[in-house]
Amino acid sequence: MTLAAPLDLLRQARARFTQREIAAHVGKDIKTVRRWEKGETPCPSMLEPALRDLLHSSGRTKAGAGTGDAQFRFIDLFAGIGGIRMGFEAHGGDCVFTSEWNDFSTKTYRENYPAGGDHALIGDIASFPAEEVPSHDVLLGGFPCQPFSIAGVSKKNALGRPHGFECTTQGTLFFDVARIIAAKRPAAFLLENVKNLLSHDKGRTFDVILQTLRDELGYEVHYRVVDGQHFTPQHRERIIIVGFRGKTSFSWDDLRLPESGPRLGSILHRTDGSEPVLPWDHDRFFDHASKRVQAKYTLTPNLWTYLQNYAAKHRAAGNGFGFGMAYPDSVTRTLSARYHKDGSEILVYQGEQLRPRRLTPRECARLMGFPDTFRIPVSDTQAYRQFGNSVVMPVMREVARIMLPHVQTLLAEEMHNGSKQALSLYS
Repeated sequence: MTLAAPLDLLRQARARFTQREIAAHVGKDIKTVRRWEKGETPCPSMLEPALRDLLHSSGRTKAGAGTGDAQFRFIDLFAGIGGIRMGFEAHGGDCVFTSEWNDFSTKTYRENYPAGGDHALIGDIASFPAEEVPSHDVLLGGFPCQPFSIAGVSKKNALGRPHGFECTTQGTLFFDVARIIAAKRPAAFLLENVKNLLSHDKGRTFDVILQTLRDELGYEVHYRVVDGQHFTPQHRERIIIVGFRGKTSFSWDDLRLPESGPRLGSILHRTDGSEPVLPWDHDRFFDHASKRVQAKYTLTPNLWTYLQNYAAKHRAAGNGFGFGMAYPDSVTRTLSARYHKDGSEILVYQGEQLRPRRLTPRECARLMGFPDTFRIPVSDTQAYRQFGNSVVMPVMREVARIMLPHVQTLLAEEMHNGSKQALSLYS
């Protein structure tokens, strides 16, 4: 047996597992696996059984990975750290293309979703040709909200001149979603944005989006605002827009939204000795020896005094600006990307004798519905930004659940119609 066989198996394993996971499985350190992969040292033939065992293991150890053969292909645009992807992978999806421009988010994404096979992870989607995006069944995108040039559209309407989405949305990030849908014609799409998209620019922005998706691109479109507090202890309203290439019986009524969701205590580090020891976190966030959250997350005296004075000032002025104290039975305010600055929207109560503290990045991950297998390879500041910009993953997983039967029906109908057309050519 040549050394090429285990090296080939190693490359296959890297499509599904991190170097750290492979090292743990074969009993070597991560540097050794890295040298094998780079070809600096030969990959020993004796590892072939272990690598085959890893590849054929019954479950995948990656966060959010699906099981079994892929049932559909999807792309992940404006991917962030992959929260939408994780929800769709949970139902058997295979991600074949990713776009994310932020280098720190890309680092987290790569750590949790190693690219393999024909999967590509590119930066700015604006400069990427739509024709080169792989064929896919579902397009996913949490695109940023930008203003559209309504004036130019209105002028063309007044003059009776035709216009399309290229005129209407050119220069916005939504344009890149539209041009890829137009070029690749996926069976369905899911777009996610802040709730305020509905009222942005007095509703005109959302009108342009609907006009583009329905009238210009010809998709059946449904949208709804969903609050993440059904699944995690956080009040987080986001608009979800889904569309289908053909007529469906899709209904938001099929969503299973628990009436009473979890409370903050369910995601906090446990001080009773039951907090899991995560090899990828070690004691970064929680000191397992003392059974306490690391002291750096407790507010400094100066910051706590400032926040109290700031809140008192605004109470005196008759408005509600101020910090948000959170208790074990609380549902928190919305976690924002600015949480790293002072943590004021979600301060964890630590009793009268202690100043409150920020959530740790691991607790933020849990607050967004990410499992503890999700790795956080960036600084606390970047982690706070990433989770504050992410999605409540269980919401995406639930929306994926009700979308997929309709996606599969559309794909089956397309295959049936294609077979009929092929038969007619020979009849």
